[in-house]
Amino acid sequence: MHYIYEVGTVRDFRGRSVRITEERVSHFVKRLTKAGLFDKLDETVSNPDFVIESISDPSAAILYRFYRGTKAGNKFLCVVVKYTDSDAYILTAYPSDEIKKGKLLWERTRK
Repeated sequence: MHYIYEVGTVRDFRGRSVRITEERVSHFVKRLTKAGLFDKLDETVSNPDFVIESISDPSAAILYRFYRGTKAGNKFLCVVVKYTDSDAYILTAYPSDEIKKGKLLWERTRK
């Protein structure tokens, strides 16, 4: 099966440009497609519910957005973004049942 994804950049929740490379997409495309979440990648980066600092790498943030009724049930889509002074890029993405422990960096305001 061939997966099509326009690699390039997406704006994150703070308006920063985040790179998405073909190599990284190939790393996680199957698991996201299997869960029915592949088309939610950009939305999760640009409009997450929560952003948690990675415990293992403080320069990485885990962006979470909750989706109901995916092929795998109700799941968070987690997108790990590495931030440096001059760059930001997606490391990986995966579905999850829960939010990992870590410092809360940002939370979407509910109205």
